[in-house]
Amino acid sequence: MMRHTLVVLGLGATLAGCSVYREATTPGMDTSLTWRRIATDVDRTKLRNWRKAWSEALPLARAADAKLIDGDPALFDPDRAQADAMPPAGAYRCRIFKLGGGGTAVSAIVTYDWRPCALGEDGQLRHFRMDGGVQRPEGNFFPDLTARVIFLGTLEVGDDSAPLRYGLDDRRDLIGYGERIGDKRWRLVLPYPSFESKLDVIEIAPAV
Repeated sequence: MMRHTLVVLGLGATLAGCSVYREATTPGMDTSLTWRRIATDVDRTKLRNWRKAWSEALPLARAADAKLIDGDPALFDPDRAQADAMPPAGAYRCRIFKLGGGGTAVSAIVTYDWRPCALGEDGQLRHFRMDGGVQRPEGNFFPDLTARVIFLGTLEVGDDSAPLRYGLDDRRDLIGYGERIGDKRWRLVLPYPSFESKLDVIEIAPAV
């Protein structure tokens, strides 16, 4: 037991000294860093397979609730991205749609209520955080393409008081991409999260 504890402490110390992992989930990071220098190999694979995640998750979600999926093509069509993908800093509201089932999910589509969320400005980056609820993504949006930004972060669950450092736990690490899908409307897409789904879609809209 002591040997295992020392190994864990050593790993934590190594990550604590590595800014790219520590600051992938915190504001005030070195804005010269790009997401490609930070993302783990596991997350790179998830992002490469983003369309496969859609193709697996969407039919299952549609079979469970076709009215919801077909009633909002801007949100649930994989190819609806518009220019100016990076949302401005400010107060927002967000809601999570977990598509495709898996793990402890009881349905192929699970919808969470709107929750407060915010985007803080840090140079070219935006620091994203959701408040309330059992699952709370937190991390940074990185510039990438005109119609896409990349998200790296981790997942707070339950009574966690702060996010884990990125790279410490593959099950908590998150990678995805953000897109603008309408006038003052964005989505964050997370392929192959570890809990309850094959694909998460987070709708992001200005706070009301």
